[in-house]
Amino acid sequence: MFLTDRQTEIVAIAKSSGRVLVEELASRFSVTPQTIRKDLNDLCDAQVLTRIHGGATFPSGTENVKYEARRQIAASEKQAIGIAAVELIPSGASLFINIGTTTEAVGEALADHHELMVITNNINVANRLRLFPAIEVVIAGGVVRGSDGGIVGEAAVDFIRQFKVDYAVIGASAIDTDGALLDYDFREVKVAQAIIANARHVILVADSTKFERTAPVRIGQLTQVHTFITDHCPVPSIRNLCLENNVKLIETNGRSR
Repeated sequence: MFLTDRQTEIVAIAKSSGRVLVEELASRFSVTPQTIRKDLNDLCDAQVLTRIHGGATFPSGTENVKYEARRQIAASEKQAIGIAAVELIPSGASLFINIGTTTEAVGEALADHHELMVITNNINVANRLRLFPAIEVVIAGGVVRGSDGGIVGEAAVDFIRQFKVDYAVIGASAIDTDGALLDYDFREVKVAQAIIANARHVILVADSTKFERTAPVRIGQLTQVHTFITDHCPVPSIRNLCLENNVKLIETNGRSR
């Protein structure tokens, strides 16, 4: 589904507080309760939120939002992040692209590059880039998650370890204030860790909603990446970590460090 501005703000409120209530939202947006109920029903049908009596809740920190819903959250921000990421990657390079809707935005933006070798455990990225004869696509083997086309498991980890590439593009489901990069699936995390270990330059791509979320499995630390691209970084401790550890912070809203 395409999220309206009001629905996007409702999702952001739900992420921040854990739940939203019809009457409070109707007052906040100066619309009728019926209008808010329709918004919530649409969001719940798309599995972005979970309906409760009188309102809706955001999924818990142990369960990710469904794939199609994730694609719609901060979609324009992800597109801008993808464009900024590919500006760092020259033609003729080799790179990993990991699982995630933001990493998929990077794949979408690579269409004009030439002589690339892209190794990925993301079926969606492979299916997109296979259309371009100037890009060689190498796809990992392993268990395919039906929910999002991600390839995970020990076979994928072993496959990734065969390579040493110029760049890696990784995402995260959540970023803690101490710089911990977090995800939901330990099998996916193992692949991400192998990708980080086998790339010369690691690019983290994550929109600012990831600062508002939590997840139970640690990928690693922000200090392990070389460049962090986001639409906006509102967390002072993250800015300080980047500055102190020589991590280049690029904000697509116009500021960089």
